[in-house]
Amino acid sequence: MRRATPTLTLCLIAVICWETLHSILGINSILLPAPSEVATAWMENLPRLLRETGVTMGEAILGFILGSITAFVTAIIFIISPLVKRATYPYAIALKATPLIVIAPLLVAWFGNGLVSKVVMSAVIAFFPVLVNAIVGMSRVHAGMLDLMASLSASRWQILRRIRIPSSLPLVFAGLRTSSSLAVVGAVIAEFTGATRGIGHLINTASYYLETALVFAAILMIALASIAFFYAVGVVEKRVVFWDAPSES
Repeated sequence: MRRATPTLTLCLIAVICWETLHSILGINSILLPAPSEVATAWMENLPRLLRETGVTMGEAILGFILGSITAFVTAIIFIISPLVKRATYPYAIALKATPLIVIAPLLVAWFGNGLVSKVVMSAVIAFFPVLVNAIVGMSRVHAGMLDLMASLSASRWQILRRIRIPSSLPLVFAGLRTSSSLAVVGAVIAEFTGATRGIGHLINTASYYLETALVFAAILMIALASIAFFYAVGVVEKRVVFWDAPSES
């Protein structure tokens, strides 16, 4: 609780300043609602916000799991076969460099506007951070440890399982924490392109009807859910990588 005090204090100061300036300057609430109006919209639409946030987070979590597992397996293949890495790694970089807003309509066209397109989008955006960190983590192994395993006639699989994968876990979890937030972004972007449920659909609908306070309430809700997801991955990290878990997640 003590560590959260500065964050909460800064948030309170920002809200007070926002509310005060909104009242003094007479800002149009359609352009920028006051915090009190956002809070009202939040309370009036709380059941709806919870439902739509649950839909989006379900999509994001599934995409996060799919993208992370695929990335980790791909990293293992790259470590085992440098030739495969040289041949295919540039395509992974190209995928990362492609704007998501370009990919989203294609995924909706291919998979429809249901769950699958959102999960795939989340998986795509969650893939790259885990891939890069896993490759770096499995590559940065102390030469002495490799020499020791070689002297014991360890196979490539034994070296991978006993040395490379455990050594990579701190970096892998760093990538997982990054991907947890990105997966939520991917799900929301996919919902913007085509959806009948989810927080992205709610934001689209509210903005169309100029319900700006509801838009802010929806943004706040998905932001809080994304933060909770990020810290949940940190909790898992402390249990799995207990020897090298960061002191602050």
